[in-house]
Amino acid sequence: MQYERLAIPDVVLLTPKVFGDDRGFFMETFRHSEFVEHCGDYAFVQDNHSKSGRGILRGLHYQLEHPQGKLVRVTRGEVFDVAVDLRRGSATFGQWVGARLNEENRQMLWVPPGFGHGFYVTSDEAEFQYKCTDYYAPGDEYSLRWNDPTLAIDWPLVDGQPILSVKDADGATLENAATFT
Repeated sequence: MQYERLAIPDVVLLTPKVFGDDRGFFMETFRHSEFVEHCGDYAFVQDNHSKSGRGILRGLHYQLEHPQGKLVRVTRGEVFDVAVDLRRGSATFGQWVGARLNEENRQMLWVPPGFGHGFYVTSDEAEFQYKCTDYYAPGDEYSLRWNDPTLAIDWPLVDGQPILSVKDADGATLENAATFT
């Protein structure tokens, strides 16, 4: 596995070694000892799998009392995945990084606790899988506005405005959002 720190160094892009032939392929998607060395000593407690259609944007989500680190990947289709630093004491507070994750590059993104996270589907459909360091807590879920001009995220929109849930359409701006201290 190759580990690449992005412009926000706590966010890491993982590229697995893929071994393939005419029968198919094999790749290791997680090895705890390497993950600890390159990303930190975290334990994963929950795995999730979602399916979304073209133009759907999910996020930018986070939990304050039960912050989740997420190791995310796409097993079908493609998404543009985004992490926003919401740690007020961080030198990169309010900054974002993004990566295209798809079934061909098989890359994964480590989004540590303290970040807002979201993705936008650029293919006809996408299946998105991720491991979490804490459990989903419905009463502790927050949403940051996807198009906050302060963040100025360069979403690669394919069909005009994205399709959003009501919660995501009503997300807070960074200026008004509850953030990590």
